[in-house]
Amino acid sequence: MQADQWDNPTPCTEWTVRDLVSHVVDTNRHVLSKLDGSEPAPADAADDLVAQWTAVSADVLAAAQDPERGPKVVMGFTHEAPFESLVGGLACSDTIIHTWDLARATGQDEQLDQDAVAHSQALLEGFGEGIRRPGGFGAIVPTSTEADDQTRFLHFTGRQV
Repeated sequence: MQADQWDNPTPCTEWTVRDLVSHVVDTNRHVLSKLDGSEPAPADAADDLVAQWTAVSADVLAAAQDPERGPKVVMGFTHEAPFESLVGGLACSDTIIHTWDLARATGQDEQLDQDAVAHSQALLEGFGEGIRRPGGFGAIVPTSTEADDQTRFLHFTGRQV
């Protein structure tokens, strides 16, 4: 990503690249706060968002891998679950989707990890239509039967490929 791309539009039509990265930082801080019930600090969009992402990503990974914090049952977004499940589920799915959004907005390689795509697709399908709401996902984009798994996944999340 180039320094002059922070104001580029993204596939999330109301967000610039700066907004998108701030959202991912905020989401991961929110997930991490589930461990202690603290109020997470919002991303500082005027500061170094790459450094903020790097720090929170490392903190979430360390917590999920910690033998005490990883299995700790926390209140997720809809129900209680082990912290490591929250990270490996919704947090990772959010990040993989926005990885593609960021790549598309900045002209980078858009190929996603196929295992992550399959995992995220299965997880999100399990939520049913409840994910299609303002601030969530848009309507499913019709997909050809010849489309690859990544395209089907992105269309499922309402993205035009």
